[in-house]
Amino acid sequence: MGSILIRGAKLADPEKICCERLDLLCRNGVIEKIEKNIQDPADKTVDAQSLALLPGLVDMHVHLRDPGLTYKEDVFTGCRAAAAGGVTSLLAMPNTKPPMDSPALVEELLQRAESACCRVYPAVCITKGMKGEELAPFMELQKAGAVALTDDGRPVENSLLMARAMKEAASLGLRVVSHCEDLYLSQGGLMNEGAVSRELNVPGVPAASENAATAREIALAESYGVPIHICHVSTAVSAAMIRDAKKRGVQVTGETAPHYLLLTEEALRKKNADWRMSPPLRTDEDRRALLEALRDGTLDAIATDHAPHSEEDKADFYRAPNGSIGMETALSACYTALVKPGYLTLPELIAKMSLNPARLLKLPGGTLRAGGPADFALFDENRRWTVDRDRLHGRSKNTPFHGMSLSGKVVMTVCRGEIVYQDG
Repeated sequence: MGSILIRGAKLADPEKICCERLDLLCRNGVIEKIEKNIQDPADKTVDAQSLALLPGLVDMHVHLRDPGLTYKEDVFTGCRAAAAGGVTSLLAMPNTKPPMDSPALVEELLQRAESACCRVYPAVCITKGMKGEELAPFMELQKAGAVALTDDGRPVENSLLMARAMKEAASLGLRVVSHCEDLYLSQGGLMNEGAVSRELNVPGVPAASENAATAREIALAESYGVPIHICHVSTAVSAAMIRDAKKRGVQVTGETAPHYLLLTEEALRKKNADWRMSPPLRTDEDRRALLEALRDGTLDAIATDHAPHSEEDKADFYRAPNGSIGMETALSACYTALVKPGYLTLPELIAKMSLNPARLLKLPGGTLRAGGPADFALFDENRRWTVDRDRLHGRSKNTPFHGMSLSGKVVMTVCRGEIVYQDG
């Protein structure tokens, strides 16, 4: 593995003094020192005087499509895209083919991931086959290496079954991650239901679909005194419900995704399926409410919901599956949406994208400390760049940010003490 010395970087770690310039020395996959003017020899020295030094991002919502859908993405191409975005750890969603509901599948994924360039942690199904009928064997899945439970891609519609899942997961110390959607309300919808969908004559997904499901999860968490994590929050009302529940002491946490912070339903006027995702892009009022919810701590995390699809899959706006890729652009998009306008400082943003996800999932990393894993990224805050889908590093190209100018760029990523991405 060798050693790397980072010189003079601006430390942007939510657990450290903001913006202090320090050196970092890592050796054999472990951070050895973080202090001023390190004089120890190293195999590689990086002058980082103009750069910010961040803990590696922890993306707690990634669809790797592995196994069974690897024409869209796999462990290796997904981790390659992750590294290009400063992500060193990711939570792999279980809506694979077959769904990740058995210890054998978890073990196979972890075996493949051993040679990937970032750390892969499996989320597994709440219900067998994601059918919503019978709980998966949580204890056996945890022993195999699972760190979270979700049927993401669809909700668990049976409230009694979901309550049982939340209680059993709590007894094991596992996090339940809920995809909040009332399928009866959202059925057939392709974009946010509202003025734009009516103008375009495109079937809509009402905000009530997400809001009703979010209300149920909060009610279950409150009634039984157990945790719940709400993923990809997209509406102002859902954010407000999470805020109010937290004030009452409910063990609810929430995340949103970068595309909900920069884009709105107006993008769908182009009828390009790369802007179709679930939940859909909402109104500008919703977007601004999410920015405020991140500022005031209502939303704990930002995760990409990285959802690769092939060109063929996305060719027809009306028939295409939902989802967009996001790991490679996430930090830049969030820096543009949150740090540049002053909603968050860079260390506060990193808390949402690294420290908090690591804590929620009980993973190592999320901060930089001597003796900790050598997972970090160098970020150029002054760099502006235009997203070009053809220059991204994953297998699929369905980014919602193609052609957009973003602020800030990851220029180097180190995972396990190895340089896994270097710009240029």
